Amino acid sequence: MKKLLIILLLLNNCSYKPIVDTSGRSGTFDETKAVEITNDLQHCSKIAKDNSNILSNILYWTFSPTMDTKYKAINRKCLIGRGHSLLN
Repeated sequence: MKKLLIILLLLNNCSYKPIVDTSGRSGTFDETKAVEITNDLQHCSKIAKDNSNILSNILYWTFSPTMDTKYKAINRKCLIGRGHSLLN
């Protein structure tokens, strides 16, 4: 069972694709920030990869009320911080 959980976490980490509302605006910005979405997706993914590993993902997932991995949490926070409206 533990091996299955670890395999699922690893696969889940590779398949995370944030859903971004590209026509909406974040409440803190007067203009749309979606024009930078491709660049921001790449940068945030790199930042999340550099700051997470298998062990940190498992530990974070174990204690997270939303059952997110550390990779997903960092990626989501990075995109929101850059002004994108995320739906997931």
